[in-house]
Amino acid sequence: MGNRVSREDFEWVYTDQPHATRRQEILAKYPEIKSLMKPDSNLIWIVILMVLTQFVAFYLVKDLDWKWVLFWAYAFGSCINHSTTLAIHEVSHNSAFGQCKPMWNRWFGIFANLPIGVPYSISFKRYHMDHHRYLGGDGIDVDIPTDFEGWFFCTTFRKFIWVILQPLFYAFRPLFINPKPISYLEIINTVIQITFDVAIYYVLGIKSLVYMLAATLLGLGLHPISGHFIAEHYMFLKGHETYSYYGPLNLLTFNVGYHNEHHDFPNIPGKSLPLVRRIAAEYYESLPHYNSWIKVLYDFVTDDTISPYSRVKRHQKGSVVLE
Repeated sequence: MGNRVSREDFEWVYTDQPHATRRQEILAKYPEIKSLMKPDSNLIWIVILMVLTQFVAFYLVKDLDWKWVLFWAYAFGSCINHSTTLAIHEVSHNSAFGQCKPMWNRWFGIFANLPIGVPYSISFKRYHMDHHRYLGGDGIDVDIPTDFEGWFFCTTFRKFIWVILQPLFYAFRPLFINPKPISYLEIINTVIQITFDVAIYYVLGIKSLVYMLAATLLGLGLHPISGHFIAEHYMFLKGHETYSYYGPLNLLTFNVGYHNEHHDFPNIPGKSLPLVRRIAAEYYESLPHYNSWIKVLYDFVTDDTISPYSRVKRHQKGSVVLE
């Protein structure tokens, strides 16, 4: 169904990513931005509240009919769980306890992981740091789709299916692009998560477990918040590989929409990224941006020029130090 996308390969470039250069220019002109590079203590309490909210939800759905379990998984749980994954994104940058307490952040990420149902926090941190250091790096940046995704999901209908299955591709893509040895923290993350899932099943029953896992799968798939996956780096305009979003859903996502600002200053917590844009306005106002993630999803599916191939890739120069 739908016309085939005309693009048959990624957008290969031979220049460095723009964020390091822009960071240097902005800091030279506005050194006060360095004062924003500090942890966000409010993040800790927000995450605890979200986790406890889902714990209450697990209890409330345990005796509902299946149709209502799935309804609330999409209508409510999906928003909480997707927001929690973005809290884990913040924690991966040590925004909860600061750069001087990395292990505190790792343990807190494992705690935040609990209502998601799938061990995620530690592995995400390992691969996400590579994404920042080597944006678009061939064989390094697992945010880039595989060649199979670009080749196969090339029609309107197939792209729609790809959007639905995004959480599965994000989960398994690292195994094909940049597999890494399993770390002891990943083993701990997995053991704690499986133990928690089993406890939910035995204490509250199968419906609570299904609610938890469905909330994650649905929330990371065909969902308004999931527009950020595509909005961040898919090349809707030639020559631009990172895009910001300035719409209201930033309130639920720790300002992940401020993505140019985030890649320029990954050590600044999401709550302060709007201030970065305000201070260095002349660097960001001219960049293309979005105001609707829903429109991004619609345009991605229906535009015959856009597909999983619509990403900037580069062969990495010099030595590579992986996380």
